[in-house]
Amino acid sequence: MTTVINSPAPAKESGGMTFLIGIIVLIGFIAVLVYFGVHAITNMGQPQINIPAPQIVMPNKIDVNVQQDK
Repeated sequence: MTTVINSPAPAKESGGMTFLIGIIVLIGFIAVLVYFGVHAITNMGQPQINIPAPQIVMPNKIDVNVQQDK
């Protein structure tokens, strides 16, 4: 046996104007985010990274003469 549900048609179209306002608000929010975000990123500058240089001890004289037994 089939069940038939008769629901009345909506009296008025809803959602069209709300959707348009939502899109406009979303575009405005993205524009404000990009405007302030670009300025914040450019004002940050380059990061300061301080890496200490390694200390290497070098002898004053190196003897490279190798004597081999024949």
